[in-house]
Amino acid sequence: MSSTPPSDEFATPAGEETPVPDDLDVLAREAVAELGTIADLVRWGAARLDGAGVAFGHGTGDAVDEAMVLVLHAAGLRPGPPEPLFASRLTTRERRAAVGLIVRRIRERVPAPYLTGRAWFAGLELACDRRALVPRSPIAEWIERGFEPWLDPDAVERVLEIGTGGGAIAIACAMAFPGATIDAVDVSDDALALARENCAAHGVEDRVRLSRSDVYAGVRGRYDLIVGNPPYVDAETMASLDPEYRHEPRIGLEAGPDGLDCVRRILAEAGGRLRSGGVLVCEVGASRAALERAFPTTGFTWLELERGGEGVFLLTGAQLAEFPGTG
Repeated sequence: MSSTPPSDEFATPAGEETPVPDDLDVLAREAVAELGTIADLVRWGAARLDGAGVAFGHGTGDAVDEAMVLVLHAAGLRPGPPEPLFASRLTTRERRAAVGLIVRRIRERVPAPYLTGRAWFAGLELACDRRALVPRSPIAEWIERGFEPWLDPDAVERVLEIGTGGGAIAIACAMAFPGATIDAVDVSDDALALARENCAAHGVEDRVRLSRSDVYAGVRGRYDLIVGNPPYVDAETMASLDPEYRHEPRIGLEAGPDGLDCVRRILAEAGGRLRSGGVLVCEVGASRAALERAFPTTGFTWLELERGGEGVFLLTGAQLAEFPGTG
């Protein structure tokens, strides 16, 4: 955040709009002075976030969870601490940090993981910044299951991730498939740099091979699993995105008039890139209806998602061998 006048630590930086109630600064100072515990700050933050009408969807689904992320980060705690800790009193410095993050979240409409610099995916802590999308794919829960019963996790030897971003899916696959080598590709050098940092932090840089590639252009051979969370936002949705999503790289979201520009390319060649018994798993989110209209005879298996999210399909190598083309 840009520097602020010393007379008002929560003031909006010069030149930025303040689409929030004028009394936010007063409320912020009161919170620092009068509130004490983690629970107090989470309650205060959730009320402020709800009142400001911010959008959620970068790892949390409501104001309470969003406030929790910010307050715990300020307190130096990981997500999901023991319940008694919520009654812990914070220091003045920690309260200022927590309130400052909540004020920034409201004023700047920046996703919480970009404010904290951390995100969590499949139980893994990852560095997170604007070089790549915030990792949030519901594919995480299926990676943790090893994509059973379609795959035997112990038998998976080669995985390809298309559109790796900061490396979340690739690293999670390295953990789920200990005998596998993962090729993880992206067209963004910035995203690949972030992915390298995350791979090194988790000690998987010898098994996750990162490379600049446009879909299949830079990869060779066949895979047991091809997995992807490619761009799938259609033009109409792109035009009306909430401000939070506009902080993310546009290249990771935008996918043409119907949201299928990248998905079509993945589907077109996947059959020739899979080993016998292999599968393709791909997230298309809200573009599911467009995909089914484009390929009405394809028997997509839509995976059940217990933790929320939508639009993750699975196709087997046998299905893709008879794929009708690019639609």
